[in-house]
Amino acid sequence: MEYIKKMVVCLICLAAIATVICINVRAEDIVSNAKAEILIDAGSGRVIHEKNADLKLQMASTTKIMTAILTLESGDIDEPFTVDAEAIKVEGSSMGLLEGDTVTKRDLCYGMLLPSGNDAANASAVAVSGSVEEFVKLMNRKAEELGLNSTRFVTPSGLDDFTDEHYSTARDMAKLAAYAIKNDVFREICSTQSISLDLGGRSLWLGNTNKLLSGCEGVYGVKTGFTDKAGRCLITACERGGIDLICVTLSDATDWIDHEGMYAYGFRRLERVDLGGEEFSVDAVGANVNVCRVESEKLSFTLEKGEGERIEKTVILPGFVYAPARRGDEVGQVIYRLDGGVLAVSKLILSEDLCSAG
Repeated sequence: MEYIKKMVVCLICLAAIATVICINVRAEDIVSNAKAEILIDAGSGRVIHEKNADLKLQMASTTKIMTAILTLESGDIDEPFTVDAEAIKVEGSSMGLLEGDTVTKRDLCYGMLLPSGNDAANASAVAVSGSVEEFVKLMNRKAEELGLNSTRFVTPSGLDDFTDEHYSTARDMAKLAAYAIKNDVFREICSTQSISLDLGGRSLWLGNTNKLLSGCEGVYGVKTGFTDKAGRCLITACERGGIDLICVTLSDATDWIDHEGMYAYGFRRLERVDLGGEEFSVDAVGANVNVCRVESEKLSFTLEKGEGERIEKTVILPGFVYAPARRGDEVGQVIYRLDGGVLAVSKLILSEDLCSAG
């Protein structure tokens, strides 16, 4: 067993330093007008296509992805409160908040992610942190936590006419979107085409500015953005055949068309590959049975077509398992390699309880 423990430690280290495997694509296969763009697999973060992905640019109202996810993570999202009268006095796009409106944080997230309300973003900032200034500090701490190393937030809304210090990159915004859509409430909200809210006595209808929700197969988010300085910015997510992709374009006059083109390109090149789910038998020692069953953890990956055929598998399994042991205990691992790099490490777990003999 000591040998197995050492092997497990080695494998974990090996997985941690594994070479990132990139899909070999030709830039000329994709034509767009974006200053910067990226297409990634939402689950793994694997880059499928990129252009100027690390160029620092203004990102306009796609900023509200960060504001919305922080609002949802702050808790009590359905607790009613009265909006701050000063917070909602802001220029630009609005969800239509009025002084005295009763809202919830969930309502404000709809207001941010559908009509891109700057009033909703400011109201959320005050509700979560007490002031816009304190909320911006929270935004930048979260960016650091997520490894968004080329991102700086100055406002919760994305208004940038008074500053050059509010910026990000296509790569960082793709990372942020991938994180945000893991939140089920965020994903539900950003995929909503329209909704009617009750704001304490008056109804407010909101429509989503993201026309790809109805115009492009599989798109379920995420956020539009525009300012004179940033130009048109768009972050979308799309699922087809069990594959989730995220596309980001910054400063792109033809963003709707370009996103559709990148998705057509990405899904044409990719496939979903399922690994694991295999059963093995191991001798049992000191147990009420002679042999016990173990199975490998099921994993799924988005790979370029044909890469699945090049995956190599190494099974690390002990010669025997001592009783007692419980179903779900890890007893070994399976290493999957692609072109020499570690793609994944799957756990081998007991399929049944192993009771002591007698």
